[in-house]
Amino acid sequence: MLKRYNERMTKRSKKELPPDQQEEILKTLQTRFEKNMNRHKGMEWAKIKSKLNVNPEKLGSLNEMEKTGGEPDVVDHDKKNNEYIFYDCSQESPMGRRSLCYDPKALDSRKENKPKNSAMGLAAEMGIELLNEEQYRALQKLGKFDTKTSSWIATPAAIRNLGGALFGDFRYGTVFIYHNGAESYYASRGFRGLLKV
Repeated sequence: MLKRYNERMTKRSKKELPPDQQEEILKTLQTRFEKNMNRHKGMEWAKIKSKLNVNPEKLGSLNEMEKTGGEPDVVDHDKKNNEYIFYDCSQESPMGRRSLCYDPKALDSRKENKPKNSAMGLAAEMGIELLNEEQYRALQKLGKFDTKTSSWIATPAAIRNLGGALFGDFRYGTVFIYHNGAESYYASRGFRGLLKV
């Protein structure tokens, strides 16, 4: 029992950054926020920062998004729950999260040439969620993303239970949603995540 508690506490504290790193990621996020006001009209950085300051583990997750090439930015504010929503806004699928199959079940099913991780598995480790189709389409209204790459997206259980998984990209001026076997992985496919603060 005590061992399990200690493991949980270690996992949690891994996401909490030392003060200098907290300051660094806050500066990065503020700079990106101010450069891309079209993504968050009517929102104020001071309010977002104050929420981040009281949720240091969320800063840890945002730092992981940043380190893996996601370029997280605020794209929405859920006024009902008073939550700011960050998406990965890198132009292409995050470089540090590619060559992943869809989920741990798919990873376990591969007997040879296993990737290092799965999209769902890594997202859970980072403390974030995969964008679903609706969220992916909403992101594409803010710019042109995945014009050369593709990104796994959260897949409905009915499709996943049959062995498939969904991914999206942007080609020919259009957002496309496709399917693949969940165990497949490609050097040009990663995943985009979201974080609520």
